[in-house]
Amino acid sequence: PQDRIPLRELKGQFGKLFSLPAKEGGYGKAPDDLTKRVPVPEKSDTLGDGDVMIAAITSCTNTSNPGVLITAGLLAKKAHELGLKPAARVKTSLAPGSRVVTDYLKNAGLLPHLQALGFDLVGYGCTTCIGNSGPLDSNYEKALAENDLVGVSVLSGNRNFEARVHQSIRANFLMSPPLVVAFALAGRIDTDMENDPLGSDKDGKPVFLRDLWPSPEEIASAMNFAADPENYRRRYAGGLEDDAGLWRGIESGGGAQYEWRGDSTYIRKPPFFELDGDAGAVRGARALALLGDSVTTDHISPAGAIKPSSPAGRYLRERGVKILDFNSYGARRGNHEVMMRGTFANVRIRNLMTDAEGGVTIHHPSGEQMSIYDAAEKYRAEKVPLLIFAGSEYGTGSSRDWAAKGTRLLGARAVVARGYERIHRSNLIGMGVLPCQFREDESVQSLQLRGDEVFDLIAENIAPRAKAVLKIRRADGSEAEAELLVRIDTPTEAEYFKRGGILPHVLSRLAA
Repeated sequence: PQDRIPLRELKGQFGKLFSLPAKEGGYGKAPDDLTKRVPVPEKSDTLGDGDVMIAAITSCTNTSNPGVLITAGLLAKKAHELGLKPAARVKTSLAPGSRVVTDYLKNAGLLPHLQALGFDLVGYGCTTCIGNSGPLDSNYEKALAENDLVGVSVLSGNRNFEARVHQSIRANFLMSPPLVVAFALAGRIDTDMENDPLGSDKDGKPVFLRDLWPSPEEIASAMNFAADPENYRRRYAGGLEDDAGLWRGIESGGGAQYEWRGDSTYIRKPPFFELDGDAGAVRGARALALLGDSVTTDHISPAGAIKPSSPAGRYLRERGVKILDFNSYGARRGNHEVMMRGTFANVRIRNLMTDAEGGVTIHHPSGEQMSIYDAAEKYRAEKVPLLIFAGSEYGTGSSRDWAAKGTRLLGARAVVARGYERIHRSNLIGMGVLPCQFREDESVQSLQLRGDEVFDLIAENIAPRAKAVLKIRRADGSEAEAELLVRIDTPTEAEYFKRGGILPHVLSRLAA
């Protein structure tokens, strides 16, 4: 929410972000690059920084708002009638929250116009904002990668974290459905919607957003189609009856217990109930990652497509899964082997232990650079516990459960940060990971941590707001200490942690 940009300021703001250093939230490009264009392989087209590549009317929330969907449909109708259409590079999609939306758009005569602009119905489940964007045209994706271009997605979804929407798209903007249509037509994110045309009509005359935006009377008239209660009753009364029998056709077993299939690459028996409790002493630990401020749960948690070269991709290929059938992390969230391999694997995460961008780290004492998962496995074989260090606002964003699950399964016993988002802090405790906080005047930088140190983290008293000590043994033989605050805030959280997390805690109570 703090990153909201008023529409009239978007063009100038994107220009500032474009040349701002990456460590300050920008893209670190030269200002002149914004006007350059490069040829696209095997296409009679060019591509540049700031080009809209994905335009998606999506999300289970705002697509349940008839007002904005009707407005988007009316805007598309006017654009279609004037002969406007998005450029070929723009991947468009429509994923409304329910079939009711499709019904009232169809009944109002608006769905054909959305489809004419490329906003075809792709489904009713999670799509673009969870990373299920599907592939871009390979030629455009190649041009993006080889020229380090800042491609743009515009979506009416809930999440716009880096590399979540699509791993090749660096700039992602949330907006209303009608604005998604408008920016798809404009083709550029640095479009001044008050003064720049979105395109030209059949006679070559410029068309502006004000020419397409429907009047309140037009919206009110079309809204009658969304206010038909019988449509809602019919759709929701039938459940799965009109689903072509797809759900009912899935074979399922019976009995009181689930029969785990050892060969399944989608659902495996998780080890969460087998996690041991911890007294709060972690000795001889290494740093798996040193992270900066505002690391979100979408930086930590696996999301989107699975790359064939990634640890998760290698795991699936070793089990005979074809790349075409990889699906996404979201679809395979029932397989902890896949999900832990994708934890801290976001292509935009920045580990201060290395200059490389993405989910990589340095294994010590070997000094070898490798993926965070591979390093965690190597430390596991060496029986070395792990710590995660971070800055302020660690774990912001939505409460992704796998951000905490994956952290624990990688072998991290504690996170030491300058501050936490409240739900992720609670989730860490629920998985038996101890959240600790630096004093206000201390940080990774002030303690001059490099990642090659050996740590002892001693929390003698697992109780709300207790103190802990971080002992640091540097590679040159010198030593230092830092006092930490244990961010267990309630007696209940202390009980969860002592049992190894909330699941072992519940299991122990059931057994008792």
